[in-house]
Amino acid sequence: ASVLGKNKAWMGAWMAWISTAIGFYYAVVMGWTIRYAWGSMSGTVSFSGARASWEGFLASPGLVVLFQIIALGVSALVVYMGIEKGVEKVNKILIPTLIGLLLISMIRALTLPGAGRGVAYIFTPHADTFFNGKTWISALAQSAWSCSAGMGMAITYGAYTRRKDDTTLNTALTGLGDTTVALIAGIMIFATVFAMSPTLSSAEAAVETGGSGLTFIYLPQLFGEMIGGRWVAIAFFLAMAFAALTSMIATYENAVKNFVDAGWGRKKAIGVLTLGMLLLGLPSAMLILPVNGTPTPVFLDNQDFVWGLGLVVSGAFIYFLVWKYGITRFRENYINSRFADMKVGRWFDILFKYVIPVELVVMSVWFIYQTIVNPTDEWWVSGIVGFLVMMGQWILAILGVRYISRKVQDRLVDDGFDPYSTIDDDILREEGEEPAPSSLVPHEGMDIGESIA
Repeated sequence: ASVLGKNKAWMGAWMAWISTAIGFYYAVVMGWTIRYAWGSMSGTVSFSGARASWEGFLASPGLVVLFQIIALGVSALVVYMGIEKGVEKVNKILIPTLIGLLLISMIRALTLPGAGRGVAYIFTPHADTFFNGKTWISALAQSAWSCSAGMGMAITYGAYTRRKDDTTLNTALTGLGDTTVALIAGIMIFATVFAMSPTLSSAEAAVETGGSGLTFIYLPQLFGEMIGGRWVAIAFFLAMAFAALTSMIATYENAVKNFVDAGWGRKKAIGVLTLGMLLLGLPSAMLILPVNGTPTPVFLDNQDFVWGLGLVVSGAFIYFLVWKYGITRFRENYINSRFADMKVGRWFDILFKYVIPVELVVMSVWFIYQTIVNPTDEWWVSGIVGFLVMMGQWILAILGVRYISRKVQDRLVDDGFDPYSTIDDDILREEGEEPAPSSLVPHEGMDIGESIA
């Protein structure tokens, strides 16, 4: 609001909403991973009858909701414990464990005869996909989701960082780490599918199902045929559950921080958020309809389509904020601070001025055209009806966040770090305490001696 004006504050509220809305259905997905991690360890998930086991699970709404509640409960507990004792401590265990489990799964998959076909498939460019707008917009949405760009999570976690932390280095490590883990998981999955499938065409058919079909039907079937498959399944689904938990923790903290900044107590915010996520996530958990004879979570798929693409809109808002503030000024003040070891050059300005706006406009128009004119999926995620349903939900969300932002913006607590400040970090307020007096926080154009005096 300080850069764009109070009438544009709803753009920040939109980002907070997008992250929270994704959390509504993502808690259901996390519940699926917990169910299969537990089922792999207890033997209650059938690998030989993987399709029947998966469809039976979806057809039991009480069981799906139970694991949704477990997912929300675990996430809420970690966030309730706070940043240092909860989020940081848990992630120090989860992240290395996740990487270790994925590496074990990948190494085992690569030892299978025929695994090389899967590795070749994942790294071989397919020319037809380069001329499909959906490929590019899906990649952009996936990147935004995976690295939390457009979700406000990096902004939220950034509020807890020290001013001496190198923004560029941390950002580069985040992107590198995220991509590395994704590649490890992708190699493991493709190697397993191509090694265990009887024919190349059946392997390609399994891969093209994507999403839940690949994860909860085809992979368990292949695990059942693999020597030591039960142990690989345990490692894989535990890694999936851990990965889901780290994402859910970030989603929770992002929403909670916005409530706290609006004047709520942290405990109250977590309680209200947990109840809200449960109730608003129930349609994703329970609305299962037959599609071509197969039980399908149609509402969840629609929400993933609507709010996943909403991340692209959030990215456009962030671009607008940086452009309004001044691209070069932003780079010099917030990226290339005096504490930054890695400096970002003028190429950043060129990228923001010319490449990003063209990319956003071209890909968005391309995607909308193909979605309406040449739909390839069911109506709730494609076609003119799917597009209108998405736009309707976006309009309702915008109206809602505009109303809320007008109501609460005067009560918001500004606890971000001032790039011009030279005060030691321990002067900055801790969560729940009063901020340092404004007279102690230097601002642009202020004489440093004045602040010390």
